[in-house]
Amino acid sequence: MTGTSEPTVYPPRPRRIFCNRTLNLRAIRAIGYDMDYTLVHYRVEPWERRAFEYMCAKLGAQGWPVHDLAFDPDLLTRGLIIDAELGNVLKANRFGYVIRASHGTRPLDFEQLRRAYGRTLVDLGERRYVFLNTLFSLSEGCAYLQLVDRLDAGVLPGTMGYADLYDRVRRSADEAHFEGALKAEITADPERYVERDDELVLALTDQREAGKKLMLITNSDWGYTDRMLTFALDPAMPKGARWRDLFDLVIVDARKPDFFSRRMPLFEVATEDGLLRACPGGIRKSGMYAGGDAHQVEEWLGVSGEEILYVGDHIYTDVTVTKAALRWRTALILRELEDEVAAVGTFKPQQAELSALMREKVQLEFDLSQARLALQRRLGGYGPRAAAPAEALRERIAALRARLIALDERIAPVARHAGDMLNPRWGLLMRAGNDKSHLARQVERSADIYTSRVSNFLAETPFAYLRAPRGSLAHDEDQSLV
Repeated sequence: MTGTSEPTVYPPRPRRIFCNRTLNLRAIRAIGYDMDYTLVHYRVEPWERRAFEYMCAKLGAQGWPVHDLAFDPDLLTRGLIIDAELGNVLKANRFGYVIRASHGTRPLDFEQLRRAYGRTLVDLGERRYVFLNTLFSLSEGCAYLQLVDRLDAGVLPGTMGYADLYDRVRRSADEAHFEGALKAEITADPERYVERDDELVLALTDQREAGKKLMLITNSDWGYTDRMLTFALDPAMPKGARWRDLFDLVIVDARKPDFFSRRMPLFEVATEDGLLRACPGGIRKSGMYAGGDAHQVEEWLGVSGEEILYVGDHIYTDVTVTKAALRWRTALILRELEDEVAAVGTFKPQQAELSALMREKVQLEFDLSQARLALQRRLGGYGPRAAAPAEALRERIAALRARLIALDERIAPVARHAGDMLNPRWGLLMRAGNDKSHLARQVERSADIYTSRVSNFLAETPFAYLRAPRGSLAHDEDQSLV
């Protein structure tokens, strides 16, 4: 029997789904989605710039000299860590060792970095550290770093330390995000602030038609949620349908992360303008609700734990707590991943060159160490004696050192380029030098899968079996430089 079939084209690497723990999507019976920076992707620079300006307006009203501050999107990235005790922002590797830092907006040199953090491991459980784990953190972090400079210059009112300063900035950021003026501006001109994804509705429809229960679980209020999703999803919906027709359950004002770990009252969104009606009996039907908790969701679904997948952009609120409290499967949305994976792909020829140069360096360093040991034994009169005389060993040592110096001059610009990809201050999101970044470690620990956008599920269909790659170890043969 013969037939025809269309060839299957796998998506380009930046649009793929990456797997930390094997996930059989056929076994998933319900999928929950966050909204902000998950189903709705904001244009980061204009959105965060306005949030920054609202923060500065609030601080300026209190007499702070902030009128000339400006949002700088290159000043920091997601995944960095604020040290509110010292007024620094840090990039740490997966073990908590700090590899880059700046005090306010001023980068620390090697000696300053060593003095501040040579004996310190970053532990996010300590109150001094604030993990910038969402794109909403960028405006807050940018304001804090510039205000550290002004605190050091002695131009801020009152007496405060770096931690006090962070608390003030944090409060102003919360007020800017939660008060109505900023959200009203966003909803009045969504085209300016929201990037539509024309493939998103089809990806969600595939999941729904495959028998998955789809849920929206967001901390945003009903009015804002409705307006944002009307703009983002409705243009791609079938005629006569609306975004809410995609979801079996819509929960706004969810108050995550408490939603996943505490029992809380539930209300039904009873009218289009957001009138709420108490639901003391829990969820009884599909529809739109406010508040509630994950246990009520599980009771209504009739499923729990690993049969539910939750997709969001916030490592702690959406992913870490969900997995720890409920054992739901988790997916993290990292929109920056597309640029990062593309940049790493473009750098492949230079990376091959750098790897070859490093293999040569490792061999030369090994030869130099052997020559120095041979000279030490000859001069000390112990152990196996090298055939070469001491003078010949000194000449060999000098020649090897000269070759290493020349090799380092070739390595330096390529290594510098590798370290500065995408952001000259901080480099790649998921790398810290040659190691994984602290952000990458958090993603590995908490997210079963991660990807750049929800519509990437179009290729990895509701029937896909996502397999984690074999974990590498330092002693694996393909990890060796020689």
